[in-house]
Amino acid sequence: MLSDEQWSDLEPLIEACRPHAKVPSPHLRRTIEAILWRHQNGAKWRALPAEFGPWWMAAQTFICWARLGVWERLLGLVQERGVRLDMVFLDGTNIRAHRQAAGARRKGDLQRSEMAVKRLADLVVATAPRPA
Repeated sequence: MLSDEQWSDLEPLIEACRPHAKVPSPHLRRTIEAILWRHQNGAKWRALPAEFGPWWMAAQTFICWARLGVWERLLGLVQERGVRLDMVFLDGTNIRAHRQAAGARRKGDLQRSEMAVKRLADLVVATAPRPA
């Protein structure tokens, strides 16, 4: 999903924002690609293709980073570098909600983080090299 050039631009920003673990993740790129793929396609976590590794690894990383505000910081750094995010159009038919979910706050308030990841996914698609 991410070209080598895109990853080389994003990796230092991700390293600056993410929480530092005792052992660095050997699958960081794969996990980030899985998160971006999931938010770009609107799929459920369990629907991630096998090439992205275990679905739960991407889901746990997204949720943990959302609670720590990593996605907002990452989006801020990407925007500071002058990368412009074009308009984003959401199709309301893809937004699923339970009938009792009207007005309820989400646990951990992950909604802002999901929007930040969707913007990053749109950025990745917008900066992808176009076929000749």
